[in-house]
Amino acid sequence: MCGQRGNPLKTILQLMSQLLWVVGLVLAMGGVYLLMKYRHYSLFFTQTYILLPVVFTLCSAALLLGTGFLGTWLSLRDSRCLQGLFVYLLVVIFCLGSTASALAYVQSRKLDTETASLGEVFQNYTGSSRDINSRAVDATQEELQCCGVSNYTDWLGASWLNQTGENLVPRSCCNTTFPSCDGNVDEPWKLYHQGCQGKLEMTFQFILRFIMWGSLLGFLTEVVLLSTMAQVMMMMERQPFKYQVLENS
Repeated sequence: MCGQRGNPLKTILQLMSQLLWVVGLVLAMGGVYLLMKYRHYSLFFTQTYILLPVVFTLCSAALLLGTGFLGTWLSLRDSRCLQGLFVYLLVVIFCLGSTASALAYVQSRKLDTETASLGEVFQNYTGSSRDINSRAVDATQEELQCCGVSNYTDWLGASWLNQTGENLVPRSCCNTTFPSCDGNVDEPWKLYHQGCQGKLEMTFQFILRFIMWGSLLGFLTEVVLLSTMAQVMMMMERQPFKYQVLENS
C-alpha cells in the first residue's frame, strides 16, 4: 500500500516536512530579530515600511511550522482531504515567502533613504541622559562602535559642540581600547573612525539578506514537497479500492 512507512516517497515527505520546521524557525528568528532591531533604532527611520517584511516573514514562519506538522502526519497516514489542504498551504506559503523576500530586497535597496533622519537626531544631541535623542545617539555609537553620521568630523559642525565651546565629541565616540580617551578631536586615533549610518545599514542589510536566503530555502523545500505530493496522490489514484466480503453469521 502507498501509505506504508517503507515507501521512499513517504520518507522524502517526512524529511522535507521536518525541514519545513527548520526553515520556519529560521524565518521566525529573522523576523523577530528584525523587529527588535527596528524598535531599538526606530528614531533613525523616517518610515515604518521596513516592518512589512516582518509581517509577511512571521506569517510565513507560522504556516511553515503548521504545514511541517501536517506533512509529517501525512507521511504516516493517507488522507485525500489533508493532502489537498497540505498542497494549498504550500501554495499560500510560497506566496507569503515570495512577498517577504521581495519586500526585504526592496527595503535593503532603500536603507540609505530610510535612515535619512539619522543626521537630524545627531543634530539634536544635547548630551543629557534625560533626552531620548541623546540616549539613542550614545547607545548607537557604543553598540555599533561608530562616531558621527559619516565619521567623527560630523560632530565639528554639530550644534552641541558649538554650545559646549570645547573641541570634544561625545565620549561614546571613544574607542574602548583607549581608556584615557576624553573625546578630544585632536586625538582622532582614540575615536571610532566609521560613521553610524554605514554601520546601521550593514546591520539591517544582514538581517534582510538572512530573510531572503531563508525564503529561498523554503521555496526549494516547497518545490520538492509539491513534486513528492503529486507522485503520492498519483499512486493513490492508481491504487484500486479493496472490498471486503461480509460473512453472514
